[in-house]
Amino acid sequence: MDKQTTIDYLNNRMLPNTLMETLSIKVTDIGDNFVVAKMPVIPAVHQPDGILHGGASVALAESVGSIATHLFVDTDKFFVRGLEISANHLKSIKEGFVTATAKPIHQGRTTQLWEIKITDDANNLISLCKLTAIILPKKNS
Repeated sequence: MDKQTTIDYLNNRMLPNTLMETLSIKVTDIGDNFVVAKMPVIPAVHQPDGILHGGASVALAESVGSIATHLFVDTDKFFVRGLEISANHLKSIKEGFVTATAKPIHQGRTTQLWEIKITDDANNLISLCKLTAIILPKKNS
């Protein structure tokens, strides 16, 4: 599939009826070694004092990192699961959009490590996350 067809497939076929749809996460760009997704900062993703909830940031990071892992694995033969995610929240935001960019640190046969930077509309770093994913063979049934 070409780039736009892949983005459309992700947004219209993979993400509906998932947490990504609930949080209004949309994939906006993909490349040979990255995936980018956006999420609006609206009351639905706020913590009680009106700023972006750290858990929503982590959900965005895990979503874009998992999507990236899926794009770079043969999903007919393997499935992907998150093993660990860590996040450092560096700045708060009340409104606008946050953009998560996942880039590989390590892409092995069984594990992948992704760095996910979450930025605001002014390109300020909001959160820095790392996702470790495991790639496991599908069993022939």
